[in-house]
Amino acid sequence: MRVKFTVNGREQQADDVWEGESLLYVLRERMGLPGSKNACEQGECGSCTVRLDGVPVCSCLVAAGQAEGREVVTVEGLADFAEQRAQRGGCATGACGTAAGTASSGTASGTSLDAARRWQAKPAGADGRTGEQAGLAPIQQAFIDAGAVQCGFCTPGLLVAADELLERNAQPSDADIREALSGNLCRCTGYEKILDAVRLAAARGDARTTGTGA
Repeated sequence: MRVKFTVNGREQQADDVWEGESLLYVLRERMGLPGSKNACEQGECGSCTVRLDGVPVCSCLVAAGQAEGREVVTVEGLADFAEQRAQRGGCATGACGTAAGTASSGTASGTSLDAARRWQAKPAGADGRTGEQAGLAPIQQAFIDAGAVQCGFCTPGLLVAADELLERNAQPSDADIREALSGNLCRCTGYEKILDAVRLAAARGDARTTGTGA
């Protein structure tokens, strides 16, 4: 089957996708985006985390066909995505324009789904891949500054999950951070440096990372 969806702000198409093929496989093997890691293939480790319509998901558990017509952001597009989000002064696809936000403030907070879908990636590099010529997202820089990266295998999933947390909650508590990252396993750091990195990104209060909060 043919699957069409948007990856890091750019419309993509995958042909001859078999029914049981995962979104993770399509991203890595068909679209040349290896940032999302293939580890447990059971949705337990979080290394393959991407955002699907703004929501963090384990891409190993998402059938490729489920992404038809939807928005996917991988770690490769995180920096450009954060920059675009800051320019719009709100949240990303599907993340903050929720019913909860409407109930509390009378209006939906953040960026609407339609507005988020108008986001366009920067021009692709010579090899046609997206996001690889962008700088670092603030959460990525915070991970470096806090020493939260060791082997790096779990890092892409942690970055995607942490970025989503800071988008909807500009000042998370330690409990909030632990809850947001509870689906991501790390076998190197002991987690403390990872928590430090998220705290650092939140303390810096960079609008490119935090958006407006929920």
